[in-house]
Amino acid sequence: MKITRHASNPIVVPGLYEWRKVTVFNPAVIIDDGKFYMIERTAGSLTPCKNFLGLLESDDGVVFTHVKDEPIVTPDMLGFPYGSVQDPRIVKIDGVFYLNYALRPCAMNYYPTGAGVPNRSFPDYPEGWGQEEGHWLTRSSIVKSTNLIDWEFVSDTTPLHINDRDNILFPEKINGKFALLRRPEEYIGEAYGTDSAAMWITYSEDLIHWEEPKLLAKAENSAWESRKIGGSTPPVRTDKGWLVLYHGVDDQVVYRVGAILLDLDNPEKVIARTKNFIMEPETYYEKFGYQIPNVIFPTGNVVKDGLLYIYYGVTDTAIALATVPLDELVEHILNEPQ
Repeated sequence: MKITRHASNPIVVPGLYEWRKVTVFNPAVIIDDGKFYMIERTAGSLTPCKNFLGLLESDDGVVFTHVKDEPIVTPDMLGFPYGSVQDPRIVKIDGVFYLNYALRPCAMNYYPTGAGVPNRSFPDYPEGWGQEEGHWLTRSSIVKSTNLIDWEFVSDTTPLHINDRDNILFPEKINGKFALLRRPEEYIGEAYGTDSAAMWITYSEDLIHWEEPKLLAKAENSAWESRKIGGSTPPVRTDKGWLVLYHGVDDQVVYRVGAILLDLDNPEKVIARTKNFIMEPETYYEKFGYQIPNVIFPTGNVVKDGLLYIYYGVTDTAIALATVPLDELVEHILNEPQ
């Protein structure tokens, strides 16, 4: 199996507007009425690193142009004037677009060092912002839309007193319920059955009231998952199960990509999972960037003509594209060479 990086990578880069002049990365992508739509995470500054979400469109999934010259979702719109909205994932269920996103009520200052996660500091904000511990934690939430431009808040999908990212909806209801992947960082230890941050799953009938999450998958390969794992892209239905790409992080903060197949009717059941990563930083744009080196972080995938398009952030700096025949990837997961 070969995953092919696009020759035009990175396909989306910073610039053009003030609110995206520093970084663009970790996009949500969906195909609707034959057109590709991308929702990018952007920043116009790292001090503070206040993130926004912008909307782009494309006929071929490679060359994207902006639908609007201003963000479609901002922290201010969500009631957090000093916050940061991050890492969108998108699905469409019963004619409605649902967007998962992570939100930090107060944006931090980032100081890249060229090695690992940037150094950080806490800005002084007015009106009491930043005075509570929860203002610096990252919650996850959902907004909805019928046109990809105007968004309405639906719910917080995680407790507000913990860090909980990588919340990802399945693209259809399962047994009459919405299904959601989560990655609560504090759910670690004997009581939770995992020694590091892991993937969990939960359900809801109304997107507002969520069941207690269940542990779905935890780090198993210390060579590339020693620090944590988390869901990356919205599940893709295949005849063999739900395909989910996930990320693994090692002790050197290198981000790699694995894949997992979940049962179609009971996604708590893992059918198969790659032991080895299917992607790791290889190219210059995956190894060197403005924020964090050695990061590939898929957050969007779509299928067209049997080909899986994988959209991923690189070094928290730009957006890249890779493709692989969907059936070949599924076969690889089921029969990975040892």
